[in-house]
Amino acid sequence: MQNNVLILDFGSQYTQLIARRVRELNIYCEIHPYHKLPDNVSEFKAVILSGSPFSVRAEDAPHPELSKIRGKLPLLAICYGAQYLAHFHGGQVAPSATREYGRANLSILAKDDVFFKGVKDGSQVWMSHSDTIKDLPENGVRLASTTDVANAAYKIEGEQTYAIQFHPEVYHSTDGKQFLDNFLIKIAGVTPDWTPDAFVETTVAELKEKIGNEKVVLGLSGGVDSTVAAILLHKAIGSNLHCIFVNNGLLRKDEFSSVLKQYEGMGLNVKGVDASARFLDALAGKSDPEEKRKTIGNSFIEVFDDESHQIEDAKWLGQGTIYPDVIESVSVNGPSVTIKSHHNVGGLPDFMKLKVVEPLRMLFKDEVRRVGASMGIDPLLLGRHPFPGPGLAIRILGDITPEKVRILQEVDAIFINGLRAHGLYDKVWQAGAILLPVNTVGVMGDERTYENCVALRAVESTDGMTADWVNLPYEFLQKTSNEIINRVKGVNRVVYDISSKPPATIEWE
Repeated sequence: MQNNVLILDFGSQYTQLIARRVRELNIYCEIHPYHKLPDNVSEFKAVILSGSPFSVRAEDAPHPELSKIRGKLPLLAICYGAQYLAHFHGGQVAPSATREYGRANLSILAKDDVFFKGVKDGSQVWMSHSDTIKDLPENGVRLASTTDVANAAYKIEGEQTYAIQFHPEVYHSTDGKQFLDNFLIKIAGVTPDWTPDAFVETTVAELKEKIGNEKVVLGLSGGVDSTVAAILLHKAIGSNLHCIFVNNGLLRKDEFSSVLKQYEGMGLNVKGVDASARFLDALAGKSDPEEKRKTIGNSFIEVFDDESHQIEDAKWLGQGTIYPDVIESVSVNGPSVTIKSHHNVGGLPDFMKLKVVEPLRMLFKDEVRRVGASMGIDPLLLGRHPFPGPGLAIRILGDITPEKVRILQEVDAIFINGLRAHGLYDKVWQAGAILLPVNTVGVMGDERTYENCVALRAVESTDGMTADWVNLPYEFLQKTSNEIINRVKGVNRVVYDISSKPPATIEWE
């Protein structure tokens, strides 16, 4: 896998979209915080500067170290990046008279520039900024304007440096993908050869070199990520891969037995470990979401430590970590807010003498599925909805008890099986039920009830970074609600979550 494109992140909500658009061009890219450049910067073929919630005029404005990049590598500066190059290199950035947010139409002044190849004059672009570039930097040449933005695009004479005030990564910029294609392929000369087959070939070779003849212990969950990671490792090291599927007591109904059966015939060396009592005991009395996640993570580590000692000379712990896990767990701006911790991100304690190998660490979820398909994994398995590592623990709001787990397992099974039966499962990216810490009054027969309320959640998404709620048919929701209330003892009310991400997250904890 080549180091093709480096994206420097200044904390923009759109940075991950830049990466997605670049990868849609079959070009590999990596996101790095602006203040933590990789040591091998010179090996990248091009660099993109992201937008930012900061103003370049602010005292705490992010300042990237560009000495190894500017004038040495092709550079595309987006929004904040464009303002940064102007403000600190002989130009001027000032507050806009009005906040420039939303659609605009591009008036192209340099129609012969390759940056605009295939882009029509008047093309719609998306603006999102409160400052504007008044004067271009030294050697800056204006390329395009809009009605409200004089310097909507410019380049630096004598360099392969382009800067744009708009966001090509969002769908509202109708020619956004074309701009990235023009810059990366036609200007920077990047070869679009990053495909699933190429990823498999390169990754297997890297795993062989990295692991050699040593043994790897990998935790299987039955989901897409861990399965694809296991098959990649199996291709590289064969029988030296030892897979463990742990029942943490927080799986879906009958999932422990069904997942073990699912792996039969896949050629993997799989051992099932029922540690449900251990996890539930550790969680007793804990209700804080982060405390629950960390408790589950620590319990997983303890189980794997016990199991790895039973595998002679095990040296590695394999994990199905994917890129959204990494992005959401690492704060771009130092001590700023982290959305949530992921139990499989952040390394291992010193007492556990295993090195970590994460074959999928740089892939988005849809990319994992495409890699799995290229290796011939069953489409039914690849189409399985994502399921959180902590399991039902973060879908039971408040403390965890065996009875609450039973109730939620029953509710979840009715919901998921119903989606499958009605042909809706594959139209949903992720679905699940949440047990709320709320009792509500109800009437069953002639008797008053005071029982649990559950919420159903179904979202559509590409990679989990953003998501929208699914408008499930009312008839289906009505039937599902009736079935849950009639069949699950302890539930007398069902609600449906219609929140998008952002501002909400997919999970409730």
